[in-house]
Amino acid sequence: MENLGSCPICNSNKAYTKLTCVDDTVSKERFEIKECQSCGFNYTDPRPKPENLGRYYESVDYVSHSDTNKGLINFLYQLVKKHTLRKKVNLINTLSKRGSILDIGSGTGDFLNACKTDGWKTMGVEPSKIARDLSIKKHKLVIKEESEIGTIEEKSFEIISLWHVLEHVPDLNNRIKEIEKLLKKDGTLIIAVPNRTSYDAKVYIQNWAGYDVPRHLYHFSPSDIKKLFENYGFEIVKIKPMLFDAYYVSLLSEKIKTGKTNFIKGMLNGLISNLLAIKNKNTCSSQIYILRKTA
Repeated sequence: MENLGSCPICNSNKAYTKLTCVDDTVSKERFEIKECQSCGFNYTDPRPKPENLGRYYESVDYVSHSDTNKGLINFLYQLVKKHTLRKKVNLINTLSKRGSILDIGSGTGDFLNACKTDGWKTMGVEPSKIARDLSIKKHKLVIKEESEIGTIEEKSFEIISLWHVLEHVPDLNNRIKEIEKLLKKDGTLIIAVPNRTSYDAKVYIQNWAGYDVPRHLYHFSPSDIKKLFENYGFEIVKIKPMLFDAYYVSLLSEKIKTGKTNFIKGMLNGLISNLLAIKNKNTCSSQIYILRKTA
């Protein structure tokens, strides 16, 4: 394990243990979530060393790296994924004319394949060899290893997307610097992350699936995203709720809390999260942040 030592946003070394959560997916180990006493940012600390993080993804239950639909939650995930893929492609088409898109943390490549089918020039970056090989074999995509991101030509993408990826990146600030170099001057950055200030996070507390320790190294709020990206000259131009995530995360949280899938209660909490998000975006389980450079 390694200690982060200081807050990734403000560099303060003063933090306290806010929660202790169990890795319910792989190791059953307990991990602490610290809160910065200066800016309020939440992060997993101590955490596995980068070279050891891979083993915490080695589970058939980690659905973003597989195509399984075994079990109710996985079945619903795969069913909803087809709908959300269309919405994601529609979103990027409203943000830019068809050009080049880089998807960092491209998983099994379904999103990039949908973009390619729609006329976009695509490239992905994916650290998991299993997911990378599957996306290349299944969709014939150009997918780079994590170590190759520095070899990609600078200022070459109209869109860079990270769909539930930023929370997994060990070197958060360096990754944002890399993104800034790869994005064209008038390009758009799309970040989707869980929202720790959501209604369902407050309901499930340490059992909230959005914490997903230790795979999730950081736990964002809307104000965290604003402060973090302002450090690199980005501004948020729009925030969009990810409505299906509220149901999916609540169902997973019920299973973590009780050991079984409580479909009715999970769906109810997801619905409440979404209804509250109509008035206040800070209450939605996961959110999409659309960012552009300020200069």
